[in-house]
Amino acid sequence: MNVRVQAFFGAASAFLERSRRVRLIDVLLLAGIVATFFGLVRLGAEWTGAYRPAVEIDLSFGALPRYALLSLSRGLAAYVLSLLFTLGYGYWAAKDKAAERILIPLLDILQSIPVLGFMPGLVLALVAAFPRTNVGLELAAILLIFTGQAWNMTFSYYHSLRSIPPDLGEVGSVYQFGAWLRLRWIELPAAAIGLVWNSMMSMAGGWFFLMVSEAFVMGNHDFRLPGLGSYMSVAAAKGDRPAMLASVVAMVILIVLLDQLLWRPVVVWAQKFRMEESGQAEAMESWFYDLLRHSRLARWLGEVQERSFLRARRAPRKRAAPGRAGRVAAVVLLVLLVGALAWGAAQMIRLLAGVHAADWWRIVSAAALTLVRVLAAVALGTLWTLPAGIAIGLSPRLSRILQPVVQVVASFPAPMLFPAVVLALKALGVSLGIGSVVLMLLGTQWYVLFNVVAGATSIPADLREAASVFGMSRWQRFRNLYFPAVFTYLVTGWVTAAGGAWNASIVSEYMSFGGEVLTARGLGSTITVAAADGDFPVLGAAVAVMALVVVSFNRLVWRRLHAFGEEHFTLSR
Repeated sequence: MNVRVQAFFGAASAFLERSRRVRLIDVLLLAGIVATFFGLVRLGAEWTGAYRPAVEIDLSFGALPRYALLSLSRGLAAYVLSLLFTLGYGYWAAKDKAAERILIPLLDILQSIPVLGFMPGLVLALVAAFPRTNVGLELAAILLIFTGQAWNMTFSYYHSLRSIPPDLGEVGSVYQFGAWLRLRWIELPAAAIGLVWNSMMSMAGGWFFLMVSEAFVMGNHDFRLPGLGSYMSVAAAKGDRPAMLASVVAMVILIVLLDQLLWRPVVVWAQKFRMEESGQAEAMESWFYDLLRHSRLARWLGEVQERSFLRARRAPRKRAAPGRAGRVAAVVLLVLLVGALAWGAAQMIRLLAGVHAADWWRIVSAAALTLVRVLAAVALGTLWTLPAGIAIGLSPRLSRILQPVVQVVASFPAPMLFPAVVLALKALGVSLGIGSVVLMLLGTQWYVLFNVVAGATSIPADLREAASVFGMSRWQRFRNLYFPAVFTYLVTGWVTAAGGAWNASIVSEYMSFGGEVLTARGLGSTITVAAADGDFPVLGAAVAVMALVVVSFNRLVWRRLHAFGEEHFTLSR
């Protein structure tokens, strides 16, 4: 009898403990939802407040939580915008052969145009559109962060759609999937892992230019916004070392929280989309993901969302020819896009009419120098990111340990480190012309690393087991399995890293530190000086040359490499 009583009380105690734990999870989740709602209300008040001609940045430590919230809100808003852009633009480019000829070169141009190439016009236009509130400045900051996030996600999604194994496409045809079912059950799952890792890289890319996006000053106009980027910028300008250290700590805490509460759970969730038929791989883990799986509130929200989706699918709707309607919509959008590009080209031609021949020669020669630096930065980054990315992607244990570290290092605004790096290079007698390669490398190597990790994570466990069964050495596994499997991901990393390096040239070839201006001849420094002087013809000419070089190189080199990888290194062939 005593044994039964003890067993009863033991089971009751375990049930109560489990219920208490679940309730605590649900309370915390509900508190997070409520806090998010009130945070959005507070941000709305910040946006709609009276326009401030200038912002006085408070360097006290107590201001950091508010500044971190403001910067985080801009980063997440830009990410949502980037994700929507990626899903629409990448799908369109992958499915429409005619549009692809315009959309992919345009994407090459967009990812390589430096922030300062369009920042003055964008900020002035949005401020003029909202002269009485801060909406224009906030939108400008979000759009500028968007330009550091969207392109690598779009390239990854586009290449994933292009690389879907033919047998999966045949499954969709056998079951007569329409465009929506094919997207939901085949295409999005196939692109999930690459998209998740590139999303993490996108957030890191957004933080890279945080100081520029939030602390923009042009001539007598001060367009600073309260946030971590402007806090860092003012602290560095005043030489306030405690404030600089505090901003670094705040940034690290913010990145670690994002990693543990958002990215790590999403990485674990995305593992269910691995393409493999057999084999046992060590499972990735996330403590927060495990907690969410036991949350009644999260489960209820998921069920509500699923019921809403099913009701929407079952709702009666007019029968139409979706393929024809989609083609008509695509043609209309393409015509509008071509018209917009033609109008922009006409405006650019008018602007470039004032550029002298000597300026053109100076810009073209500067572009050649920057091209050499960009390729050197990409090559140096690949030397360590390729083996490191494969190791992290193949080992859940390494991923669990190193993912937060990589997130922190990749997300840290590299321009904050530039003064220290430049001082070290000067002490070694290295000029900025060579040192700018190192400065580019600090921000662009992560594009290669994250894409290689995504590729290694996607390698089926059965192929890895087969390599072990056949007794392959590490070099044989790398040459015959790992490198071919990650090659298309690696090319995507090269494309986005090169675009990031072109973008980073504006801060790596021109620096102002301690009252001294350091310049390396190149396209980045040309753009920076032209933007600061308000020399819009030279600025437009430099941006146009950069776009021409990037598109030409991508079509002649990167695109051919990716086509080679699709032809020879697809796992399904």
